[in-house]
Amino acid sequence: MAEKNGIRYTIKWSRRAKRLKVALYYDGRCVATVPVGFDIRIVENFIDKKSKWVLDRLDHFGKIRYGAPRSSRKTFLDNKDAALALAEERIGHFNRLYGFKVAHIGIRDQKTRWGSCSRSGNLNFNYRIIYLPAELSDYIIVHELCHLGSFDHSKRFWVLVGRTVPNYLELRKELRKEGIRYF
Repeated sequence: MAEKNGIRYTIKWSRRAKRLKVALYYDGRCVATVPVGFDIRIVENFIDKKSKWVLDRLDHFGKIRYGAPRSSRKTFLDNKDAALALAEERIGHFNRLYGFKVAHIGIRDQKTRWGSCSRSGNLNFNYRIIYLPAELSDYIIVHELCHLGSFDHSKRFWVLVGRTVPNYLELRKELRKEGIRYF
């Protein structure tokens, strides 16, 4: 555990990381994921430069964290089938337009992600999508589905998303701002 400007943070060294990443969690944790061989002074400088932003975000999380639903293995298992049914139904609906080959749809209890897509065509979603308003869960599902057509966040990818979710910019902003409530 390190501390800089009143911010306590953990450094997680990673062979897979390509760049410095700082993650803030609603429970007050701050974790810096750092590529192996990275100069520790760069991490300290980053935390120093971003300290006001980090403290503001942690303060914001502190105000909402007690209202966030608690997750447990039981909660996940109780909601997994409903989340899978939602994901399968909405992927079927949207994929009529796209026609992408989906290999597998999975539901997970992810701590920091709403969804993911693998190059082999596997789509995974956080079970918490069932708690979201329909337009946000649809945005997440379309977002991951469109990665099957463009495995990046290029202009081509966003054009694909915009075909079925024209207001994706607004929804993306809302999810970033309010999504923490559902964790």
